Amino acid sequence: MTRTALYIDGYNFYYSRLKGTPYKWLDLIALFRDRILLPQDPGTKLVAVKYSTSPVKAKYARHGKASEEAQTQYLRALSARHTGLIEVIQGFHIFEPSSLPVYREGENPSKADVAPVWMIEEKQTDVNIALNLYRDAVRGEFDQVVVCSNDSDMEPALRMIREDVPAVKVGVILPLRGGDAEGKPAPANKRLLPHAHWVRHYIRDDELQASQLPQNVQTKKKPASKPPHW
Repeated sequence: MTRTALYIDGYNFYYSRLKGTPYKWLDLIALFRDRILLPQDPGTKLVAVKYSTSPVKAKYARHGKASEEAQTQYLRALSARHTGLIEVIQGFHIFEPSSLPVYREGENPSKADVAPVWMIEEKQTDVNIALNLYRDAVRGEFDQVVVCSNDSDMEPALRMIREDVPAVKVGVILPLRGGDAEGKPAPANKRLLPHAHWVRHYIRDDELQASQLPQNVQTKKKPASKPPHW
């Protein structure tokens, strides 16, 4: 049995793979455990899932309050569906005015040609994932750690685990589309790959489609329901 912990970069996963698809009401366990980890290693036992994200802010979201409520419903559904297995780790967003160079086709950016913008940044997600990855590996709680991200910020943690805890197996799942018409995989972040024992380069649409939560998920209170705009 390979005791496995999975670390999901919710922001990277959403924008790299789920945005623009009808598969956002996703059962993470059905996808990652049943359709990726177990086929890769039938001896895998998924014992922890750490999902890092940040609360949606209604006034900056595309669907306003509905986007904020959609995230709330989704996290309620996940927690109720897989009690004790999924841990949601929250970061936060910062919004502040800044100035950035204006884009002009065919020209290089210039500090003399800037425009005021709102700078929106998600904070602590990457560091939460990296610290949990490394701490869990060092503590010896798992035989394998698997990260779902295509973000180069994960590289130092993966490299240090390989150097400091060589007995722990490292897997990387890239939240990318399956590939083009010729079946070639989508571009991967090459900085992550050398530090993994194995890599899954894509997640297919049919895997997402087959891993959807029920329309309504029972909780201790009222059911968590799939948002209409999802």
